Amino acid sequence: MTQLVVLQHLEREGPGRFAEEAGRRGWGLTVCRPDLGQPMPRLGADQALLVLGGPMGVADIGSPDHSWLAAEVDLLRECLDCERPVIGLCLGAQLLAFAAGGRVEPLVAGDPPGRAYELGWGPVDWTQSEAEEPVLSGLGAGAPVLHWHGDRIRLPAGATLLGSTELCAEQMFRIGHHAHGLQFHVEVTDSALERWLREDAAWVRTALGPDGVEQVREGQARWGEAAEHQGRRLINNLLDRVAALLGAFPLA
Repeated sequence: MTQLVVLQHLEREGPGRFAEEAGRRGWGLTVCRPDLGQPMPRLGADQALLVLGGPMGVADIGSPDHSWLAAEVDLLRECLDCERPVIGLCLGAQLLAFAAGGRVEPLVAGDPPGRAYELGWGPVDWTQSEAEEPVLSGLGAGAPVLHWHGDRIRLPAGATLLGSTELCAEQMFRIGHHAHGLQFHVEVTDSALERWLREDAAWVRTALGPDGVEQVREGQARWGEAAEHQGRRLINNLLDRVAALLGAFPLA
């Protein structure tokens, strides 16, 4: 049975809609919490890796408070080397790019450049066609996604850029034929987003100003339904890719 092995780094940031869509397919799902001291999983046949987000970052690798990050990067390198399907979301995408030789740096914008954050609702412009990249099938243009980050990925050599925004070019990418990274969030359910807004309100206000929490809620009321529809389509496109890869190249 196909199984998603999930690396989760914070209680409030779970697999959400990925878990729901995997469950509809009859797939198994196992969550590992390295932040709580659980060891890195040993991946077997018919298992793919889903790496979630969190407030820590690549700059925290080697920090005593996040000692597990280095082991996570090692696991990602193993997956890249053996061509195991991997999906990275936000922090997971950043770690994936770093494991492949890329860089992650603070997001800056403006003239002169200053610290910037991308938080709230906005569209991603797809940079490849559906014919070239089946994971983009049926997504169309203009539907918003949820952004929630303050870093930028500099892609490794050989990576294929799949989606960009005006503020942050590296929104979605592919490494090889088997690893995909998304800087934005398609996994977050309505109830999870409300928890994020409660527990991370200070950071939201840092990014957007005093009314930042209200801005995100207003965006959710306006665009949430369209974003969920597009997000579930993208999730299922990615899971279709996982299924095809595991079927074609079963891993020992």
